[in-house]
Amino acid sequence: METIVFDVGETLVRDDRQWASWADWLGVPRHTISALVGVVTAQNRDGNDALRLIKPGMDIGEAYRARETAGRGEHLDESDLYPDVRPALAALRALGVRVVLAGNQTVRALELLRRLDLPADLVTGSGEWEVAKPTREFFARVVEAAQAPPERTLYVGDHPAYDLFPAQLEGLRTAHLRRGPWGYRWADDPEVVAAADWRIDNLTQLTPIVRAAREKG
Repeated sequence: METIVFDVGETLVRDDRQWASWADWLGVPRHTISALVGVVTAQNRDGNDALRLIKPGMDIGEAYRARETAGRGEHLDESDLYPDVRPALAALRALGVRVVLAGNQTVRALELLRRLDLPADLVTGSGEWEVAKPTREFFARVVEAAQAPPERTLYVGDHPAYDLFPAQLEGLRTAHLRRGPWGYRWADDPEVVAAADWRIDNLTQLTPIVRAAREKG
């Protein structure tokens, strides 16, 4: 295993703050948006579809820009990280693994993520590539960023339809993370079980996976 590429939302970063800020912006109770996230999770859809249930036809990109203009844009700090993130990434780099963070994030979110100075070789994603998951174009960019053959690259994420299945189609190895709404809801789904090379509950489990893969050659 030469490279591990990580999804960001609900893999590295908790989405609590994001959904709360959207509820406040749209003028609905926070529990309402939480319930609607549950609805789209059960349907294995994109989280932004929860916003469109509140405001049909909503242009998500335009809404992000409006929030920034109003001084209510994205925020990210150390408290948004899951506690296993830093130790897991550091341990992988110590093994000589190339660590890449690449998910569906805006340019602003990527800037904020870089400011956290995580132990990663590259932080990038859809906002800079102008292609987003689950498209094949996004995962073609993942392969480029990995700087390793697909079969020696592992993509780690929580969302089957946006992480696991499209990564597998591009020949990447995959690890499904049981974390966040999509991770918990779909962890034991037969298609997820069949598709994932590994199923994990914590990012620190990746270190022994890498060691075992290298022993097998």
